[in-house]
Amino acid sequence: MGTLNMLGLAKRIGARFLLTSTSEVYGDPLEHPQKETYWGNVNPIGVRSCYDEGKRTAETLTMDYHRGADVEVRIARIFNTYGPRMCLDDGRVVSNFVAQAIRKQPMTVYGDGKQTRSFQYVSDLVDGLMALMDGEHIGPFNLGNPGEFTMLELAEVVKEVIDPSATIEFKANTADDPHKRKPDISRAKELLNWEPKVPLRDGLPLMVNDFRNRILNEDEGKGN
Repeated sequence: MGTLNMLGLAKRIGARFLLTSTSEVYGDPLEHPQKETYWGNVNPIGVRSCYDEGKRTAETLTMDYHRGADVEVRIARIFNTYGPRMCLDDGRVVSNFVAQAIRKQPMTVYGDGKQTRSFQYVSDLVDGLMALMDGEHIGPFNLGNPGEFTMLELAEVVKEVIDPSATIEFKANTADDPHKRKPDISRAKELLNWEPKVPLRDGLPLMVNDFRNRILNEDEGKGN
């Protein structure tokens, strides 16, 4: 509904509209890496479907307003992004691992930890969104870092940066959790002249410093 309302506003005032979609539109992909031409493998009645199908519907609305009402639109499919100032407990895997390691808690890995994700630093995403809005191409464009890590590999990188003695706790996986996730960004490279510049091992310490400061202040506020 928010997307529909904003499309209506863009139509009324003649604004260029940016939809920040998601790699979740690909579901549990049968294509690897994922190109923008891939239509996805989404369970429409699964526990994740409200998010997956919500974003897919938002893309449909955006293209319908473009075709039917001449609204100028841009669509970005954003892959996992991390960086400073994220919510400490937002449930995202990088936030979870970093906050747990700083708090000396076991890092929670769901399933066997062999599922993969790709992690881009926030400044790379901002550069990509600006290139998209400044350019003449509608999209959709994958905006993500093609560097692919299993959850266990991510946990090891977090241990390297924060605490080599940190431990891992395995829990049952959630339903419909994608096994692999990696963007094909050749389209963004060619048409937007964009690609990410910050590798995980360079970006993660910047996020860790911010999380550490906030968690320590949080603990001081509790009198610990």
